[in-house]
Amino acid sequence: MGKPTLLDLFCCAGGAGLGYARAGFDVVGVDIEPRPRYPFTFVQADAMSLDLSFLQKFDAIHASPPCQSYSDLAKRNKNAEDWPRLIEPVRALLVASGKPYIIENVEGAPLINPTVLCGTMFPELRVIRHRLFETNFSVIVPTHHKHPKVHTFDKRKSHFGKTDEWKDFVQVTGGGNCTLAAARDAMGIDWMSKGEINEAIPPAYTEYIGRQLLAHLANMKPERRIA
Repeated sequence: MGKPTLLDLFCCAGGAGLGYARAGFDVVGVDIEPRPRYPFTFVQADAMSLDLSFLQKFDAIHASPPCQSYSDLAKRNKNAEDWPRLIEPVRALLVASGKPYIIENVEGAPLINPTVLCGTMFPELRVIRHRLFETNFSVIVPTHHKHPKVHTFDKRKSHFGKTDEWKDFVQVTGGGNCTLAAARDAMGIDWMSKGEINEAIPPAYTEYIGRQLLAHLANMKPERRIA
C-alpha cells in the first residue's frame, strides 16, 4: 500500500502541504491562482467547484480558505465585506465528503472548537503566528509558551537594536519587522516570496496535526472508511 493521500485546498505556495508531506502523506494542492512554487502535484481550479467524487478520492482534506475577511486588519479598516467568507460553505463541502478534514484560518474566524497553534509551541520555530485549526478528529495541543519580544525595525520600540533577527523570534507580517531571509529561517520555509510567506502556515504546524491525522486514519474501522 502507498502513502495516504491528502488534498490541500486553497494551497497557496505550500506551507501547509509541506507539513503534511513530512508527516507521511502524498499531497495534491488546489488553488484558483497559478502557484509555480508549490512543491507538490498542483491543480489550478476553483476549490468550491470541485466535484464531490473528486474529493472522495483522497484519504483526508485540508482547506485554508481566504482569511482576509476575518483578519484584524479588515476589522480595523471596516472592509471585511470586501472579501469572501467561505468557511461555512467549505465546511459543508468537507462534511459532505465524509472524510477527515482540517479547516485552517486566522483568529476571529468562525471555526468550531478550533485548536490554536503558535510558533512558541515548536522548538524549531522562531515566529509568533497564531493559526486556528478546526478538525473532525481529536488533536492534542502542545504547551503555549509566553511570547518573547520579537525583532523589530521600529525605532520607537524599547527593545529596538537589542534583538537579532537570526536568533530571536520574529513576527512575519505585511509591515515587515525582519528580512525575508530571516523570515524564511524563522518559519522553516526556504522557497517563498515575501507576499507568500506573509500568509503562510509554518510546515511544523501541519506536520504536527498530520501525524495525529495519520493515527486517526489508522484507527478508523475499515467498514466505516469511505472509498
